[in-house]
Order: sequence, then C-alpha cells, then structure tokens
Amino acid sequence: MDGAQNGSTREETAAGTALRVAQASCTGPDRAGTLAARLGPGPFALVCLFASPDADFAALTRDTHRAFGGADVMACTTAGELGAHGYEEGQIVAIGFPEANFAVNTLVIDNLNNLNEQSLIDRLIQSRMELNQRAPEMSSEFAFLMVDGLSLREEHLTSVLTAGLGPTPLFGGSAGDGANFHATWLSRNGTVRQNAALVALVRSRCPVRVFSLDHLVPTATRMVVTAADPDRRIVREINAEPAAQEYARLLGKDPNQLSQFTFAAHPVVVRLGDSHHVRSIQRVDENGDLVFFSAIDEGMVLTLADHQDIAAHLDQRLTALGTDGAPDHIIACDCLLRRIEAGENQKNREISEILTRHHVVGFSTYGEQIGSLHVNQTLTGVAIYPPLEDT
Repeated sequence: MDGAQNGSTREETAAGTALRVAQASCTGPDRAGTLAARLGPGPFALVCLFASPDADFAALTRDTHRAFGGADVMACTTAGELGAHGYEEGQIVAIGFPEANFAVNTLVIDNLNNLNEQSLIDRLIQSRMELNQRAPEMSSEFAFLMVDGLSLREEHLTSVLTAGLGPTPLFGGSAGDGANFHATWLSRNGTVRQNAALVALVRSRCPVRVFSLDHLVPTATRMVVTAADPDRRIVREINAEPAAQEYARLLGKDPNQLSQFTFAAHPVVVRLGDSHHVRSIQRVDENGDLVFFSAIDEGMVLTLADHQDIAAHLDQRLTALGTDGAPDHIIACDCLLRRIEAGENQKNREISEILTRHHVVGFSTYGEQIGSLHVNQTLTGVAIYPPLEDT
C-alpha cells in the first residue's frame, strides 16, 4: 500500500507550516507528479527527496525539476526513510522549503577524490555573500549536506566545507543503499551523480537549531589501533592482535559470529577534546580486518561504549528541543546502525511513534556530518521552528 494514501499520514500542506512534507511509495507511475500534488502549490526555494534504493532513481530525479515548478531539487538514496510513520522502507519522502520562509543556494561538488580546496572555499564564501544580500531579512541560517555514502571522503570534505562556511552551522548525512553497500546515488535537478556531494545553503525567517545526539556512554574498556589503513577505513590490528579477533575477545564473543547486530550493540568511541564520538564498525572483511564507517588512524585509542535506552533517550532529547516551543519539523539524518539496534531490541514501533510525535522526517544514513566532523550512530539534524511572524 502507498503509505501516503493512509489517512493517518503527516503530510503538511497548510500555508501556516514552515515546511511542506509529503511521501509516496517508491513504486508506481509518475512518482514526481504524485509528490508534487501532495506537497501542494509552491513556489519552493528547495525540495529535498530521500528515496528508497528500490526506486527508479534516474527516472524519479529526471522528472522532479519540472514537477516542482523549477525549484532546486536535491535527492539521494537512503538506508531507510523517516516518514509519516517513523521508520519506513520503500518510500520517497519529499520536503519542500517554501520561498515565503526560505532562501536557498545549492552547490554541487564532484570528484571527491580530487577536491580543489581553495576553489570550493571560495565558492562557499561567494554563495553565502550572495544569499545574505538576497535575503537580509532572514536571520536564521544553516547548511545541509548530502554526500555519497561509499565515497570514503566525508572527513576531508567536512573539514574543507567548514573553512568556507564560517559561522553557518553544518549538518548532513551520507547517502545509503539499504543494508547492501553496493552503490549510493545523488542528484541535483535531474543530473545523477556518484562520488559527489550536494550542499544547500539555507536562510530562513524561521528560527533553527542544528543538533546531534547519541545514546552511548563510554566504558573503561579501551584498545589501541596498532595497524590501520585510514584512507580505506580498515583496522588490521588492535592491541597488536588481528583486529576482529581482539575486538571479539574483548566482548567475550566468537570472532566468527561478528555481525551488524554485534557492531550496533557494541560500538567504539574516540575522545576528541572534551567529548566522545562514535566510530562504528561496518563489517569484517575477507582478511579478518575491521572495516569502519569512519577513518581510523594508527595509535588511536578506542573505547567500548554502553547504551542508554535508545527510545527513552531519543524522546528526552527531542522533547528538550521544544522547551521554548515545539519545532514545526525536524529534518534528521539517522545512522543505519541505530535502526538495526532498534530492530534487534524490538524498539522499532516505540521509536517510530516518537519520531512521528516530534514531526521528524529524513533518512537513515551511512554516517552523519556535524560541523567539521563525520560521525556514526547518531541522529543529527536541524529543528525548524514556526516563522517568527506566526509566533
């Protein structure tokens, strides 16, 4: 069944909402036209599409620029969607940014393996200045990043982006391919890309708050990376022992039984300054090495982490975003490993109810970006509050 046909969905077409949100099943004819009709009339400064990897991505993105009235359209494939019913699969989620509340510039960054850093920084500065001059009455701002989730270039990219963004807060997510890890896709205005990134610079008359949360607590169990290939995100040795064997030993598990469920349940974190950040394990390769979702350097100290209750923690943190008034919507990039953990602990329904109640939309990712950092096992996003004139 097409989830957006159900009367309990959370599509927003009222003029008073900051954003417009709609969704449709990834199968069937004229998905672009269906989504445009459900979003309601524009004009839109930007439309973001989060598409199931089961969608015909090329056909969808080819049609959307025309269907959305000439708005910039940024799209990516997902590791699952966050839609009208919380955790979803097989859907296309569309988020429309009405021109009445938003002004947007979008940039394409191709060939992530060979970035011209200064050129990118200059483009960002020029784009920010133009946007500021075009929408001086819009005092809130943020930058949203979509990036190829198999590029292995997120760390380098975010460090360059923050140099050009200045005080503008950045968040984003790495495009996904379900749990397959074969190919992820991006598109702007109908042109499909890989090994690329898309950036939306957004100014708004709506107050905004960029945030990142995780429910993990470091333990006293530490390990040292003694052999690694950071560019390929491979750890070969931990504590001078084969990486997968030593990780399994510290957990008291059989190394042959390591799985995505193990990695979601037993993450590792690194200390950066006064805080810890997750460095999630993706898989064990054919050599018995650990392949991570983020770069790991030799000499890095990894700490095993315990979990707080993922649902209770999520509800608490999202509720805190509404202390001075509830957000209109929250756009979120939610790590695939959080979805895996929720399923393993039979928390999917509870978390979906929390996401729905807090008006969270977005997608499950292969990693998240916050400021200059590429992180894992977080829910990272932006809370967008009602326009100031409506408060």
